[in-house]
Amino acid sequence: MPASCSRVIGFDDAPFSRAWRGDVPVVGVMMTGARVDGVLRGRVRRDGANATRSLAALVGQGRFAGQAQAVLLQGITLAGFNVVDIRALAEQLGLPVLVVARRQPDLQAVRRALLDKVPGGRRKWRLVQRAGPMEPCGELWLQRAGIDAGRARRLLAAHTLHGKLPEPLRLAHLVAGALQRGESRGRA
Repeated sequence: MPASCSRVIGFDDAPFSRAWRGDVPVVGVMMTGARVDGVLRGRVRRDGANATRSLAALVGQGRFAGQAQAVLLQGITLAGFNVVDIRALAEQLGLPVLVVARRQPDLQAVRRALLDKVPGGRRKWRLVQRAGPMEPCGELWLQRAGIDAGRARRLLAAHTLHGKLPEPLRLAHLVAGALQRGESRGRA
């Protein structure tokens, strides 16, 4: 199936206060081209270690199981520093996984934060390293698992309709914000 027709699911976490220490909502938006096919909602632990398992369950079980052809993440972490093992997720689902960022992350700052402030930080830092370096992709930065660079670029281009972010991520961001705050706000 061409990238322009592929079913892609984008995930983003809901906003939370710095003091929050529980689970954080995560929203996934499934799209085929410009059409929204569905919305998923789950939870991951703030600074926890269950993001990979939670996303695998959301994509691999339920109504949309077997329908997605790629998974997009807005950053490699959810709910603070709950790091997604993108290689393990791609392998478990048998799908490409792409991490999209607006800016190249400051990996030294991420490393310091993980090693100095986050429980299980060494293991989480190894997951960030295992994901590989962020690559420039147009105006975005990208990490990928289970997909070559050319196909990843085409997939992102086919799903970017408004602004810089692919539409599944843009909508996941808006829906997650609305679920948590009652309305969406901020840049999507």
